[in-house]
Amino acid sequence: MRYAERTRRVGTVGRGLAALLAVALLTGCASTAAVEERHPDDPWEGFNRRVFAFNDALDRAVLKPVARGYRTVTPQPLQTGVGNFFSNLGEIRTALNSVLQGKPGNAGIASSRFLINTTLGIGGLWDYATQMEITGREEDFGQTLGVWGLGEGAYLVLPLLGPSTVRDTAGLPLDTYTYPLAYVEDDKVRFGLTGLRVVDTRAGLLDQEELIRGDRYSFIRDAWLQRRRFEVSDGELGEDPFATDEYDFEFDDTDFDDGDFAD
Repeated sequence: MRYAERTRRVGTVGRGLAALLAVALLTGCASTAAVEERHPDDPWEGFNRRVFAFNDALDRAVLKPVARGYRTVTPQPLQTGVGNFFSNLGEIRTALNSVLQGKPGNAGIASSRFLINTTLGIGGLWDYATQMEITGREEDFGQTLGVWGLGEGAYLVLPLLGPSTVRDTAGLPLDTYTYPLAYVEDDKVRFGLTGLRVVDTRAGLLDQEELIRGDRYSFIRDAWLQRRRFEVSDGELGEDPFATDEYDFEFDDTDFDDGDFAD
């Protein structure tokens, strides 16, 4: 399933630039209505909504049109290969964080995946490890801080980077510097690959925008927090909310008021 494949890919790039940008920009018009009751996890909602609106405007003007063009002109096998390549680079971060979290088994799986896909998969373009049923959990520094006992803190929408929490924001620098693209010395190559990574991830989310209804800010916040808590707890909080096409998010009734989808 294309959605399941892309959801895994977003998780792989974790809280780094591409994933957060792609998830953050999966939005329509931000609601400007006054907030009558503050969400307990979102004490800075006024600020967050303004940043959300900025990210949305940037997405509509630049990223979304480019992503549509990319998906139109790029054959599906090539799109899959591009996603596999960037996903494979994320295995290094997963291996390191698995060690820091005391999960040697998952560290071994991530290391094996990287070696197999880098060699047999020609730089990660083919995901042979998954075909061999070698799969594990993706890990990043935000998850590591959670395992170490640091509370997630308030929900926070970052300019360009999108949904986060105080804890995940603290882990962003380490996430960035444990992703191999940070060490590409040629600026043009590094920026080009980063741009491709963002566009490819965004293209994979185009079809999912129709799932967002009502107050898009609230929908994305609640969905993102539920997914993130599932990741940090290694699924101990229940079923993965993104594992199937049927979602069971808890929203207020106002989040599902009738309304038109934005283009």
